[in-house]
Amino acid sequence: MIGGRSVLGVITARGGSKGLPGKNLLPFRGRPLIAWTIDAAKGSKRIDRLILSSDDPEIIAVAESLGCEAPFRRTSSLSGDGASSIDVMLDALDRIPGHGVVVLLQPTSPLRAAADIDGAIERMDRSGAPACVSVCEAPSHPWLCFARDARGRLDPFAEPPAGAGLRRQDLPAAWVLNGAVYAADAGWLRRERTFLRPGETAAWEMPVDRSADIDTLEDFRAAERLAGG
Repeated sequence: MIGGRSVLGVITARGGSKGLPGKNLLPFRGRPLIAWTIDAAKGSKRIDRLILSSDDPEIIAVAESLGCEAPFRRTSSLSGDGASSIDVMLDALDRIPGHGVVVLLQPTSPLRAAADIDGAIERMDRSGAPACVSVCEAPSHPWLCFARDARGRLDPFAEPPAGAGLRRQDLPAAWVLNGAVYAADAGWLRRERTFLRPGETAAWEMPVDRSADIDTLEDFRAAERLAGG
């Protein structure tokens, strides 16, 4: 509960994955990957109801064995590569009505803590923002990133202001989404169909060592190294 609003936590975990097949149930430091997200969500002081949205019977069975409710099975139309996270979240809100805030939690972020979930929800409420997403410091500053044109020549992605210093110690902070927590007012999410609206969405800053986002085997191994300290 936050600001008089009930909070619905939704763990999204479909069965198919091209980058890393079966990743949601792969053993991560001795437990299924999804277990880490379930534990963090169950440790949240702000989430009033936690559910799983999945199309996969095995994922559903494992989640239920770990204490996560799975009140429905996601339809095939919301389970393919083309299905958007927003459509999945709106489907969950339709099926489980009565919540003023919704939080998307992906199993591919196993190192987030319960405090990150609550921090994002509380940041949204205190700031008056309609949404809050978790971020970490960008590994490369956008002023130092370039694209190549058709001739192979470099063009900057983002032009620094005239006279701006490009030494790393002079660069302003830059942040990237880390995929760990997406929170929003349920009504706003229905209208806007996004968690991220520039100038409106607040940020919850997380350290790099809790910001693993697993999509490939290399990501998985890197996350294990981070978890191992």
